Amino acid sequence: MGVKNYLVEGVSCTGKTSVCNELQRRGYHCIHGDNDLAYWGDPKTGEPLDSSAYEHWIWDVDKVRAVVADQNHTASFLCGGSRNLDRFIDLLDGVFVLEVDLGTLNQRLALRPEDEWGGPASDGESNARLQHSKKECIPENAITIDATAPIAHVVDSILENCQLATTNDA
Repeated sequence: MGVKNYLVEGVSCTGKTSVCNELQRRGYHCIHGDNDLAYWGDPKTGEPLDSSAYEHWIWDVDKVRAVVADQNHTASFLCGGSRNLDRFIDLLDGVFVLEVDLGTLNQRLALRPEDEWGGPASDGESNARLQHSKKECIPENAITIDATAPIAHVVDSILENCQLATTNDA
């Protein structure tokens, strides 16, 4: 993936996809983990499951390893959520957790389309609220980013923490 590899994580509606899109717009190498790496499976074995339970949303560890092995980029960002993070976190140089207050989370969840994970009246919505309240799955040494700020400021904060330029000089 890159000489430096970072994860951007957070519960539903904290802005992972928006951050990924903004980083790409600025010229950084990014992977939309929820689209390109994720599937429903057993977090311990990686075996695919016929389940849509929150705890079974995992990333393909072999794909993560393959992406990290590509050293063609100064920095690369994996953006999304995974319940098997413990199986590949040691490959990463840093982890950013996007965080919003409960009021902002509720507003964003209410605006999410019904057919998207976390959309109104879905299991994803209640899981997002539950995960927000528990603050679990936050890796040690993760850097918390206030994701209530405008997306440009959120990305600037991530890049500053990576000691990367906050302009389009990717």
